[in-house]
Amino acid sequence: MPIWKQRLFTRLQTQQSAEGGEGGGGTAVDPAVQAQIDAAVSAAVATATTGLANKNRELLGSLKASKESLAAFEGIDPQAVRTILANFASTEEASLIAAGKVDEVLEKRTARMKSSYESETKKEREAREAAEARANKFSKRVFENGIRAAASEAGLHQYAIEDALYRAAATFSLDDDGNPAPADGVYGKDGKPLTLKEWFADQKEKAPHWFPAQASGSGATQSASGGNGKTIREAAFNALTPKQRAAAMASGMTVIP
Repeated sequence: MPIWKQRLFTRLQTQQSAEGGEGGGGTAVDPAVQAQIDAAVSAAVATATTGLANKNRELLGSLKASKESLAAFEGIDPQAVRTILANFASTEEASLIAAGKVDEVLEKRTARMKSSYESETKKEREAREAAEARANKFSKRVFENGIRAAASEAGLHQYAIEDALYRAAATFSLDDDGNPAPADGVYGKDGKPLTLKEWFADQKEKAPHWFPAQASGSGATQSASGGNGKTIREAAFNALTPKQRAAAMASGMTVIP
C-alpha cells in the first residue's frame, strides 16, 4: 500500500479511536465506518490517478498514431531519400515533388540530359570532321608533292603536271608512311607493286605530250613544237583552264616565254 494511503488510513483510525475512547474506551472499528473509510480512500486514489490515467491514454494514442504513420514509410531508406532530394536543386523540381509529380521531374531531367548529350555529340562530331578535313588536306598535299617530285625526275613538262596529278590519283594513293603507293593488284612489269618511275615511263607512250620533244634522226634537232610549228605564249597558256591546257599539250603545242 502507498505511504500516503497508509497515512490517511492511520489518521482516520486515530480519529475513530479518539471518538470511541470518549464513548467508553473501545478500540473496535465499526464495519460501517470501515466501509466509509475504504470508500474515502478509493475516492482519493481515483482523484489522484485520474490525471495520470488521462495522460497515459493520450500518450498511448499518440504512439499508436505515430506507428501508423511510420508504417507508410516501411522499407524506405531515409538517407537515400535525403540524397535524392538533395539532387533536386531547382525550386521548380522541389515544387513538382511536393505536388507528387515525380514522373514529370524525371521526364524533364531526361530531356535535359538528352539535350546536353546531343549538344556534346554535335561538338565532338564537328571537331572530328574538322580534324578529318585538315588531315585529308594535308594528305593530298603530301601525295601531290610526291607525284610532282617523280614527275620532275621523269623530265615531265611543267605544264603537264596538273594532268599528271589527276591521272596518278586514279592509280596511286598515300600509304601509312606518307608515300604514293599503287592500288591493290596494280603491279609493274617485274611483278612487283607499280612504282611512280615505271608509271611515268609508261606515260611516254600514252601521253607523249607530257614530255618535251627530243632530238632524233641524223643529228637534226626537232623543234620544241614537235614539228607542227604551233606555239602559245606562257601568259596565254596560264590563262587557260586545266582542261584546255591539257588539250593544248596533247595537240603538240609549245609554250614559249
